[in-house]
Amino acid sequence: GIVPGGGTALCHLSKALRSWAAENLAEDELKGALIVADAMRAPVVKIAENAGQNGELVAEKVSGSDSMSFGFDAFLLEYTDMTERGIIDPAKVTRSAVQNATSIAAMILTTEAVVVDADDDEEANDDGEDYEDY
Repeated sequence: GIVPGGGTALCHLSKALRSWAAENLAEDELKGALIVADAMRAPVVKIAENAGQNGELVAEKVSGSDSMSFGFDAFLLEYTDMTERGIIDPAKVTRSAVQNATSIAAMILTTEAVVVDADDDEEANDDGEDYEDY
């Protein structure tokens, strides 16, 4: 199947997730669901920002619509029916992206440690702390 593209489907689902989480979850689970809901808005925000628009404002307008296919066409800089305009994503790709991101987040939370590459630029870590001993 297909879903409206440009992050539109995830943006609309983020609103539904927020409502469901508020009614059914508490404490840490609620916080986790709200983090996921915010992350689901990120594609619309980034696409709008890359088009020179206010990403948060665009995401708010998209998620505020009752139509699941209402989204932001970054090429023409206008709001439109994404499916009608031919801006679509494969449903399986969208589902897999959310599922894989959730899997990685769960792995990080359960291992309680993450290995990252150190910044080679000394100025990037110039916060007055000496990290040579670590």
